[in-house]
Amino acid sequence: MSGKTGGKNDATRLIGNAYIQTETMEIKADKITLTGENFRFITAEGKVTGTNTSSQIDFTCEKMRYDRNTKIATLEDNVHMIDSANDVTSDAQIIEYNQNTDIATMHINVKLIQKDNICNAAYAVYNKKTKMLELSGNPRITQGDDTFRAQEIQLNLDTNEITLDGRVSGNITDNSKSEKKTQDQDSSNTQAEAEKTEPPKQEEQNGSENDKSVQEKKEQ
Repeated sequence: MSGKTGGKNDATRLIGNAYIQTETMEIKADKITLTGENFRFITAEGKVTGTNTSSQIDFTCEKMRYDRNTKIATLEDNVHMIDSANDVTSDAQIIEYNQNTDIATMHINVKLIQKDNICNAAYAVYNKKTKMLELSGNPRITQGDDTFRAQEIQLNLDTNEITLDGRVSGNITDNSKSEKKTQDQDSSNTQAEAEKTEPPKQEEQNGSENDKSVQEKKEQ
C-alpha cells in the first residue's frame, strides 16, 4: 500500500490481493487505486471481481473505473456480468452500469442470455428495472429453433415479446406440422375402417335380384 494526501489530490494505491468496500460496492483486484477528493474515483486492474450489493449484480473484468458520486461503473475487457435477480448473464468488451438508473450500456461483441433467449449484437441497452433490452448493430435473438434478425430489436425479458424494426428476417419452426401429419394419418385410418363396413353397392344388390328371378322362372 502507498499513498499521499493533499485535499483534492488524495491518492492511495493497493497492490496484491487488493480489496475495497464502499456503501454499495465490493471490489477485488490485483491492483486498486483511489484518487480525487475524498477518494471519489476507484480504478481496479487485473482479474477484477466485484458485487454491486444494492443492485444484486456480480461482475468480472480486467479493468474497472467507478465514480462514487455519480454511481457509474465502467467495466472493460472480457466483461462478464450476472443479474441474479432477473436470471440474466451478459458478456461484452465494455459495460457501463449506472447504479442510480439500473441501466447497463454494453459495447462490442455483446451476448446476453436469459432463460431461452440468446441475444447477440454490437450494442445493447439493458434496463434492469423495466426488464427491457434494446439491441442494435447486426442484432440477433435466438429462441430455441427460432431466429430473429433486424436493424433494431427490442425484447421484453418478462413477457418474451419481441419488436423488430428495419430489414426484418428470421426462421420460425412450425411445430404444428407434425401434429397435423398425425391427425391426417388418423383420419386415413378411420376412413379405411369405414370402407370395410360399408353396405354393398346398388349394382351388386340389383345383380342378386336378377339372379333370383331367373332361378324362379326355371323352376316354373
